[in-house]
Amino acid sequence: MKYITAWGALIDQAKLTAGDFVIVTAASSSVGIASFQVAHSVDAKVIATTRTAAKRQALLDAGADYVIATAEEDLVAQVMEITRGKGARVVFDSIGGPAVEQLANAMAKRGILLEYGALSPDTGPFPQFAVLAKSLTLKGYLYNEIIDDDATLDRAKAFISHGLESGRLDPLISRTFPFDQIQEATRFLESNEQLGKIVVTL
Repeated sequence: MKYITAWGALIDQAKLTAGDFVIVTAASSSVGIASFQVAHSVDAKVIATTRTAAKRQALLDAGADYVIATAEEDLVAQVMEITRGKGARVVFDSIGGPAVEQLANAMAKRGILLEYGALSPDTGPFPQFAVLAKSLTLKGYLYNEIIDDDATLDRAKAFISHGLESGRLDPLISRTFPFDQIQEATRFLESNEQLGKIVVTL
């Protein structure tokens, strides 16, 4: 599921390619980590965002090329420095809310922002000036867009199977718990300390 989600957004819809920069928000999620690997499979560069610097090194170790702690650093300034003033052509965002305006300001001309979640409980202003000045595309994206179309799903499966066989895609498991420790697994999930998937074995 996580690889299909990332492939559908980054490869099928955003047409990510070598030399592109992609901003991945809430980057420590399993979809975030999968996005790093999908992006690297086409030689794109990943700018991961996280709220604080606590997970910076873990995200770098997991494959992010750059990490921005949005509560501690200026997102737009950092992205512009990384991209030498061009901005990121692709944004893969699961948060939404007020941060969308910042993300739009950090994008390159004719860039695309794919919104696949709504972790923020707040709505934010529509970034009309950035959208107009840069000819941006802001699109809602759902996993079902891929799995409901047989031909698209076949392309996703082929990409993922090849990636797993070659080692370019390598699922990251944060921790594994036996079934009788399901409560501990849930507590760990709620702690937000994980990076990647939590597995419960039967």
